[in-house]
Amino acid sequence: MQTPENQTPIDEPDLSTKETAAPEAGELIPETDEAQARIAELEAEVAELKDLFARARAETENQRRRSQEEVIAAGKYAIGKFALELLPVRDCLEMALMDQSGNVEAMKMGVDMTLKQLVGAFEKVNLTEIAPVAGDRLDPHRHQAMSMEPADLEPNTVVRVMQKGYLLADRVLRPAMVIVAAPKA
Repeated sequence: MQTPENQTPIDEPDLSTKETAAPEAGELIPETDEAQARIAELEAEVAELKDLFARARAETENQRRRSQEEVIAAGKYAIGKFALELLPVRDCLEMALMDQSGNVEAMKMGVDMTLKQLVGAFEKVNLTEIAPVAGDRLDPHRHQAMSMEPADLEPNTVVRVMQKGYLLADRVLRPAMVIVAAPKA
């Protein structure tokens, strides 16, 4: 058995025999000045990039906030155009209510004119009627069958309309409520 005193170190460098040469002070000064200048240059560039990044992030956040506010405003005031078109209709209805003449024909003409104004307002906002006629095939996308009754028509065709439907552009706002022909027994 060997004791630690008898063991010889393997692959350990002998530090006592190597000399380390100290660099001359004059040799490091030019490199240090260049390094310091480069560090200062890079620090300035980093500061500029951080500033640009902060500005870009702030601009992005401002744009997101503005877009969100515009979406909220658009939803809030989207009906404004339609409401503006309905104001003359309301005015006509109020005038009709204030009429004390009792002239039924004049009242009927006024209601007819008011209806025309309302239809015009609907057209301006692309609101159109779904008005099927007797004999039309039931279209489940545009019609709602309320009941069936025997009729001299093909089964599942419109017998009569209980209430008109409406389209807003190409979307069904309200389906037409219809009674359809029952299958023949």
